[in-house]
Amino acid sequence: MLSQRIIAIARGRALWHGAAAARGWNAARAQARKSQFHTSRLLQAETVKVPQMAESISEGTLKSWTKKEGDTVAVDEEVATIETDKIDVQVNAPQSGTIVKLLANEEDTVVVGQDLFIIEPGEVGESAAPPPAKEAEPSTPSETKDKSEPADQQTDKKLPSPPAPASADKKPEVKEVVKKPKQSEEVKKDKKDSSKPKEAAAPRPAAGSRGETRVKMSRMRLRISERLKESQNAAASLTTFNEIDMSSLMEMRKKYKDQIQKEHDVKLGFMSAFARACTLALQEIPAANASIEGDEIVYRDYVDLSVAVATPKGLVTPVVRNAEGMGFIGIEKEISALGKKARDGKLTLEDMAGGTFTISNGGVFGSLFGTPIINLPQAAVLGMHAVKEKPVVVNGQIVIRPIMVVALTYDHRLLDGREAVTFLVRVKEYIEDPRKMLLTDF
Repeated sequence: MLSQRIIAIARGRALWHGAAAARGWNAARAQARKSQFHTSRLLQAETVKVPQMAESISEGTLKSWTKKEGDTVAVDEEVATIETDKIDVQVNAPQSGTIVKLLANEEDTVVVGQDLFIIEPGEVGESAAPPPAKEAEPSTPSETKDKSEPADQQTDKKLPSPPAPASADKKPEVKEVVKKPKQSEEVKKDKKDSSKPKEAAAPRPAAGSRGETRVKMSRMRLRISERLKESQNAAASLTTFNEIDMSSLMEMRKKYKDQIQKEHDVKLGFMSAFARACTLALQEIPAANASIEGDEIVYRDYVDLSVAVATPKGLVTPVVRNAEGMGFIGIEKEISALGKKARDGKLTLEDMAGGTFTISNGGVFGSLFGTPIINLPQAAVLGMHAVKEKPVVVNGQIVIRPIMVVALTYDHRLLDGREAVTFLVRVKEYIEDPRKMLLTDF
């Protein structure tokens, strides 16, 4: 019987060592395949750099990551947004794959050509490699020993052990009785506690908040502040005002707006009429369409209108090119398209480059008067305001008319008072009788 047990134990140990060796070889082969797989994938990984943004822009602020490490992206899908002093630049994935590593943090300053993130190519929706199957834990020698023992030598380990004999000198357990206080004693205790002085309550905070929040200025806001201050310091700015009776223009707009909306899918507003009036006045007063470069004055035979548009990030001025050759409908379509791009953050540098004259409409926000600031190197800017009904004298009679106050801020280095006032009077004449715009030979 003893010899049979020794033979069984020896056989169990041999089987255990053989299984362990086989598992070791299998794990080694799996690890080798895993290393080879990752090596081949990493060799294909691509480092994406900060793209070229414009000739005049060499750096920006990494505003946000739209993806994080481990996310899958499709080709041309947005991964990050870089804020510059003019526009926001989107960085897209050059190919489909997985974002392996982000090489910069949000709010970091990044320069053109800097490493931005690493992408590992692959199909969108491709699941990660499944983790290796968990191998069964090797059985302990004791378990092997138990399994290798003959049936007649194995003991049943599930049987409970016999109870220990009770001690002869063990005393019976005595339960502790807790005596409950009487109701009268509880009442006396409460009275005694109430006689003690209570702690003073914490003072209440003063009404109202006096907190402060500091927010870093965006690059666009910094650039706007620099440009406006530069304009005030460089230009000899002067502002002239006039009042315009809007009755005729409002009547024309009311009569034709539905037809234009139906035929051209664009709303007829005041901006197209003022833009057309300004292009005609600029051709009559060419100094208002000029600029100073060094010791020379540059006159232009074209009109590129910069239209001020308010966006959540700041004021931008997209440009309507060659506005002198457009009519009301063409100008409205171009302004509408540029305004939508500005609100959606899709403006490009080409949309805002240049500009020879600016129109700003503060009236949409309810402004009655204002002195706009010149957008250098331009020579002048026209400010529109809200339309309000006012009593005016017409042919010796006091009547109520819709009046808009307009302001022209001009650079006195280029324009004299006579030219500036003449320009604004021409705009007034065209708006008060839009039919005059058809009688020009420009």
